[in-house]
Amino acid sequence: MRVLFVVDQIDYEPHGIMHLSSALKAAGHEVRLAIAAYQDPVKVAQEWRPGIVGFSVITGSHRKYLELNRRIKEAVPVFSAFGGPHPTFFPEMIEADGVDGICIGEGEEALVDLANALDAGTFEPTIPNWHFKWNGEIVRNPVRRLQADLDALPPPDRALIYDADPVSRASRIKHFIAGRGCPYRCTYCFNHALLELYRGKGPFVRLRSVNSVLEEVKQVRERYGLEFVVFLDDTFILNRKWLREFTELYPRAVGLPFFCNVRANLVDEEMVQLLARAGCHSVSMGVEVGNEQVRNELLKRDMTREQILNAARLLRQAGIQFTTTNMIGLPNTTFENDLETLDLNIECKPAYAHVMIFQPYPRTALGEYTRERDLMYGSFDDFGEVAWDDSVLKFSPEHKRKLRNLQRFFAILVEWPALRPFVERFLLNLPTNWFYWLLYKLWKGYALKQRVHPVRLSLKETFLLAWHFLRIKS
Repeated sequence: MRVLFVVDQIDYEPHGIMHLSSALKAAGHEVRLAIAAYQDPVKVAQEWRPGIVGFSVITGSHRKYLELNRRIKEAVPVFSAFGGPHPTFFPEMIEADGVDGICIGEGEEALVDLANALDAGTFEPTIPNWHFKWNGEIVRNPVRRLQADLDALPPPDRALIYDADPVSRASRIKHFIAGRGCPYRCTYCFNHALLELYRGKGPFVRLRSVNSVLEEVKQVRERYGLEFVVFLDDTFILNRKWLREFTELYPRAVGLPFFCNVRANLVDEEMVQLLARAGCHSVSMGVEVGNEQVRNELLKRDMTREQILNAARLLRQAGIQFTTTNMIGLPNTTFENDLETLDLNIECKPAYAHVMIFQPYPRTALGEYTRERDLMYGSFDDFGEVAWDDSVLKFSPEHKRKLRNLQRFFAILVEWPALRPFVERFLLNLPTNWFYWLLYKLWKGYALKQRVHPVRLSLKETFLLAWHFLRIKS
């Protein structure tokens, strides 16, 4: 069976598709990737004639991929399969025109089962994790048990991405995942819904063995070239026993600088020393908001201002660069609350302060809170792919303008707080414009390149990276 994955563009290596591809290839199927930014997926499908066309979809990109799917199905008789966060949390997507099946939750075994059945001509609409259109009806199957042993999965298929995307292949920064699952229930995140979906289906938080992770990193370094390692796990430091083993073996087995995500209330002196000894160059941690009540009652972050400041202090003392992630424009908050978030970041002194404008995604606790109180306009069909551009909450036009402008200037003001009176008094009150966007992108690109993920680049590589960075949406 031939399986064609279609993506709009590659911002970072899409690990979901890479894992699905490796599972399919291990089962004897052929896999190809079409990147719409480089080629017409319809022509690729016409020439290659796949049996399945697959889309991994986040909320906000679903409209684009439904339209791409419609065009492909008009040209080629193909089974269209949608997976990823949007179909998982909005399974009514199966009702959309042209959608033959949606995969709920983790998809390696599920997609292999579908490909096997279609290839053998034995398809029945009873495959776990799948919702199907079948004989005019919609069949909804339960999810299977979670894959407990992540080491049993084949490594992600990087060749699928790197052969199709020269920018990803040439990058000396590569991304890795050491485990799956998050035990926290932050109200703005879909994680609590995923926990409910898999209740009773096995351990939710799972880690690969340290040796498995190290072996993947070494193979990527040998085959593709690698100077800086990025671990994408939501919280890399969850399991201290695992972390101790990792930090003991990583310097000898790999020895490259790396980045990971931490959680401020888990950061202590021992944790920071372990990371520093292993060669950790930079981390990211969620501050989210400066107001204690908003952070812990509305967002359920369960961490104090003191814990955040202490984590920042320990990281600075150890020489580990860190970034923060933040949100502005939350429901039932004021612009003064957003300035509190700016104040806390200024006190933390991060290498870079990421900030996004809150999006009330339905099926999250905070999204439902917003909907039930009639605090937003429209529906999830009105959301963009990224939460950087505007708010859908019922703020005044002036409030929205100041939110958009604060998002552009936030990291600049954290770095140069002396500019704050001028920016607050004048620039935040002007119409949002391309120059604000350019300042934002230039500072973000510089800070991430020089401080967070530093790698050596030739002049040509610098130009290509800058062009790619300016094109991506975030």
